[in-house]
Amino acid sequence: MALTIRKQHHYLVLSGLLFTFFWTWSSAFSLISLWLHQKIGLTGAETGLIFSIISLTALCAQPLYGFIQDKLGLKKTLLRVIGFLLLISGPYFIFVCTPLLRFHIVPGAISIGLYVGATFFAGIGALECYTERVSRIVGFEYGRARMWGSLGWAGATLLAGILFNIDPQLNFWMGSCSALIFIILLWWMKDVQTNAMNELEYGKTSSLSVKDALSLLKLPRFWALVVFVCGVSVYNVYDQQFPIYFASLFSNVNHGNEMFGFLNSFQVFLEAIGLFLAPFLVNKIGAKRGLLLSGFIMAFRIFGSGMAVDTVTISLMKLLHAVELPILLIAMFKYITTQFDQRLSATLYLVGFQFVTSICASVLSPLVGRGYDQLGFPETYMILSGLVLFFTLLSSFLLNSDTPKQQMAPLNLQTR
Repeated sequence: MALTIRKQHHYLVLSGLLFTFFWTWSSAFSLISLWLHQKIGLTGAETGLIFSIISLTALCAQPLYGFIQDKLGLKKTLLRVIGFLLLISGPYFIFVCTPLLRFHIVPGAISIGLYVGATFFAGIGALECYTERVSRIVGFEYGRARMWGSLGWAGATLLAGILFNIDPQLNFWMGSCSALIFIILLWWMKDVQTNAMNELEYGKTSSLSVKDALSLLKLPRFWALVVFVCGVSVYNVYDQQFPIYFASLFSNVNHGNEMFGFLNSFQVFLEAIGLFLAPFLVNKIGAKRGLLLSGFIMAFRIFGSGMAVDTVTISLMKLLHAVELPILLIAMFKYITTQFDQRLSATLYLVGFQFVTSICASVLSPLVGRGYDQLGFPETYMILSGLVLFFTLLSSFLLNSDTPKQQMAPLNLQTR
């Protein structure tokens, strides 16, 4: 009975943390490309520069966050810092970023890039890793908690398109209000108590050293995972300026802004359902096949977006993200926890997945932004889909087949 209450408490609170984190993230960021393009007047290349700085900041913060969270284990110190950063999102965008952008693109881009990269793109990895670790200890499926994050994004995005046309600042303030709830939930969450079996399985996180983390670089299976992530990282670049292209397909841009808000909200609602169902699929087909399946869906989605000539078709392509992302997230965690030392799960997720994604995005964002300006969105999407397909096919040969967990040496960092 006590275990059931403990499980329910942590499931509900962690679900709430994910919900409010994503609500804040969506409020401040889901329509940022529209804000930069329509309200600030930036070009595609200038917007790409901002996204590049975001990615560069994230790739610096993600390894640090990953190692810190692995070192902290089940302590909430890092999450408290992230909570404070979420709380200041409204005032920061309104009173810091906006004046700097109007003064000059460079300081404005740096102000947005540093904050967004450290708060959202690196912060979400730390929160997801903490949730996944607690879910394994307490005994619930990570995907069923993570789906509340998608619902938070969907709810905020549903309002964001409407509020944007009234005053974009309302979205920023909405994000800060959500962050306040995040901090209250984090304060309310009880500390997770481990037992002897947990200690045997996960090891003592306090004994982790930088040497342990760097040992991952010697593993061929780590670099195989990096190759796969180089391909699927394209989805972040694809999403960056998609709202601009989508809104441009409507005769009235304001109507297009609202319709994108509804579309994105519906997509993320479907994504939440997918996160509930994805564990069943991934457990059945295995982590490696799950990763490859998500890659092929992604390549098809981006290719279809380039071929689409009307709002209905491109909307259907965008909705495929609700199938692809849940499979990718669940399969990624399953692959990490069966192929590597579980004490380093946060480091692996934030370095092997999030960090590599940020590196690729920092390189591709300005190039893709220039491609949108010079080639057009459809032609650029064709190139991006080809990249995803190439790396996914290559990964089918490089990724390890699924290995039963009980056969893995838990601390063997030196062998494949």
